[in-house]
Amino acid sequence: MNNNHLLKGMLIVTTSKSRLSASMYATMSISFWGVSFVSTKAVLGKLDPYSLLVLRFGIGALFLLLLLLVLRIRMFISLKHLPHLMILGILGVFVHQVLQATALLTINASSAGWLISFSPIFTVILSLLFLHEKINFTKLAGMVLAITGVLLVTTTRSGHSLQIAMNIGFFLMMLSTLNWAIYSVLLRSLKLPYSPLLVTFYMSLLGLILTTPFIIRNRGWESLSLLTQTEWAHLLFLGIFVSGIAYWYWGKALEVLEASKVSMFLYLEPITTLIAAVMLLQEKILLISVAGGIIIIIGVIIVNGHLVPMLFNFFKKKRL
Repeated sequence: MNNNHLLKGMLIVTTSKSRLSASMYATMSISFWGVSFVSTKAVLGKLDPYSLLVLRFGIGALFLLLLLLVLRIRMFISLKHLPHLMILGILGVFVHQVLQATALLTINASSAGWLISFSPIFTVILSLLFLHEKINFTKLAGMVLAITGVLLVTTTRSGHSLQIAMNIGFFLMMLSTLNWAIYSVLLRSLKLPYSPLLVTFYMSLLGLILTTPFIIRNRGWESLSLLTQTEWAHLLFLGIFVSGIAYWYWGKALEVLEASKVSMFLYLEPITTLIAAVMLLQEKILLISVAGGIIIIIGVIIVNGHLVPMLFNFFKKKRL
């Protein structure tokens, strides 16, 4: 009996450590992705979106390949899993990054950071459509609140503060957010029998292959001589930390936690983006955009059923 209790205790401790590690991986991924909007915006002045992505995927794939060789991870992939990897690579890497890089041509980095936190709403909508989950009044109210926040973030910067900007960049950013929700659900549900590092390498390699024809068409290599040391540093950060480590750690987090729980870490991304945009790009932050971003986060928390437990724990601690 004592042995059973001891084993259960060890299992609980091990599970807690695994969940804590997964949470750390997700937090680091979100931090890197939050800054990625700023780094992408900084380089887009010299490079077109496709040339930027080719360099980013190339640096990321090379870094991940070196890691695989150092760690002596077998690189064999079964042919039956190749279609799964291609779908993940196209959605999570190629389509997602093309949409974001193109969107950042016309919107600022901080707005992009706020909008990406809308992703958990799409996760709930996908669950309603394909998993036949039921929606209640609380979830509906949260969705309406989050959509209101999105409308505030996407307002024009002119005197008509409540006039919605007819800006293709905001539309593309929302598409990338929907695309990311689909990618996260697929990555979790497919459960590929390979290490997240290996899966990330092949996805980055696929992104490189798919974008290379565009840099040839646009003669993007001619712009490389225009890049400063600071811009090269941004590119290295995008390749190594964003395309490499962040995707790898996100996959490691999804090995332990459910996709819906991992998506909760997206709340942290706009904060990282906001700080980086102010410090590195000297972006001016409108109060209405910050208010909209906070409303998005509150709405998403309500939809995912986290607000009531959070308030209950808060007031419980106050009493103690």
